[in-house]
Amino acid sequence: MSKKIDIEKYFTPDLSKARKRTNKTIEEVKFDLKETYKKIGLNKTYLIHTYGCQGNEADSETMGGILELMGFMPAITEEESDVILINTCAIRENAENRIWGELGRLKALKRQNPDLILGLAGCMAQEENVVDRVLKKYQHVDLVFGTHNIHKLPDYIQTAMFSKERVIEVFSNEGEIVENLPKTRHHKFKAWVNIMFGCDEFCTYCIVPYTRGKERSRSKEEIIEEVKELVINGYKEVTLLGQNVNAYGKDKKEDSYTFGDLLRDLDETGIERIRFTTSHPHDLDRKTMEAIRDSKHVMPFFHLPVQSGSNQVLKKMNRHYTKESYLKVLNDLKEIVPGISVTTDIIVGFPGETEEDFMETLDLVEKADFEGAFTFVFSKREGTPAASFTDSTPEDEKKQRLYRLNEKINEGYLKGSKRFLNETVKVLVDGVSKNDDQVLAGYSEHQKLVNFRGDKSLIGQIVNVKITIAKTWFLMGELVD
Repeated sequence: MSKKIDIEKYFTPDLSKARKRTNKTIEEVKFDLKETYKKIGLNKTYLIHTYGCQGNEADSETMGGILELMGFMPAITEEESDVILINTCAIRENAENRIWGELGRLKALKRQNPDLILGLAGCMAQEENVVDRVLKKYQHVDLVFGTHNIHKLPDYIQTAMFSKERVIEVFSNEGEIVENLPKTRHHKFKAWVNIMFGCDEFCTYCIVPYTRGKERSRSKEEIIEEVKELVINGYKEVTLLGQNVNAYGKDKKEDSYTFGDLLRDLDETGIERIRFTTSHPHDLDRKTMEAIRDSKHVMPFFHLPVQSGSNQVLKKMNRHYTKESYLKVLNDLKEIVPGISVTTDIIVGFPGETEEDFMETLDLVEKADFEGAFTFVFSKREGTPAASFTDSTPEDEKKQRLYRLNEKINEGYLKGSKRFLNETVKVLVDGVSKNDDQVLAGYSEHQKLVNFRGDKSLIGQIVNVKITIAKTWFLMGELVD
């Protein structure tokens, strides 16, 4: 006989609340770990499994920072872990299915070690159906918390560890800004820096506005100070993160300071490379383009998701632009920042997409001259408007469209690589190649993967490499003194 679950004692997600947007002032909170929590993790270890975007990776760095502040140390294996957190992505169905498999697999580990604390965090935790399924079928999961309350992790660990109570606490609200959060940076010279959280675009296929809350910008002072500290600690590159970085500052109606201003100020911090993701075409303004052009340290690379080339589909997606206006913004960007590399995201098989609509997408790809793209077949997400749209296109036809699209995209990849043939590019050396530990690998200013032979002492440095071979997915070259 199954155990009756008292839902009322838990804070479970509510998508109807998550949809709401108000004009109330976003609260800023300072994280401060209680003294009584600082030794809870002594002689104990943790592991965090991260799925999804760069935002999730940054969140995992914060979770790790909090746990280490509590005395926990990173574990090598799951078997030796006292805490395992699964930080999840909800953008596509395949990602969620993988998480369910992981949670099922970890049940055996929980049987072997009943004191193991197993937690589910991230975007999946913000979905009603997910938490309902965990409550009913995954009794071995001890913690469920969402994207808005990572800073409360010490409370949850303390409750699960000492009270032996299950903690389900997911807030479906607009969110707040939490500063002073510790981080365990996973990289020694490249860092993620959140500049804003949430999204107000409400694309009909996307669950992110419901899982991440309202668009809310961190203060420029906090961001600049964080980057300056990274410079002091030897970091070479930062990637500014937000669901829509182009909207930075626009939520603060009383201030005209926006993303272009932030880029200019960060350019003066001493950081050698500045990147950012992700951008929305609707909010890309001339001020931002000119800041990229004028700043010495902002890299000449731009990821600008288009999703479709069909105006009919774009309208159904609620993207707030047309094929023509997207190309106008893109052409303005390329004119203001000559030589910039541009990549994109494209969805095929959106409900109602016809062959004619798909041909409009191929036409846009031809005109846009993209140097790469992330391409996907439409994935239905429960809770979004598009989940209820009529979809009569066979899966095989969607896959064929994806193959045809990728052929075009790959031509752009190769063309983008070939323009650097016989040129000398600056490469931030990440490490050795995955295929040959005698070869170094890193990324150029234009976000091209470059392989070359050199001493491992160059890892973490920016070096000059002359490109001798241009392949579709990478460049090869020779180190230049």
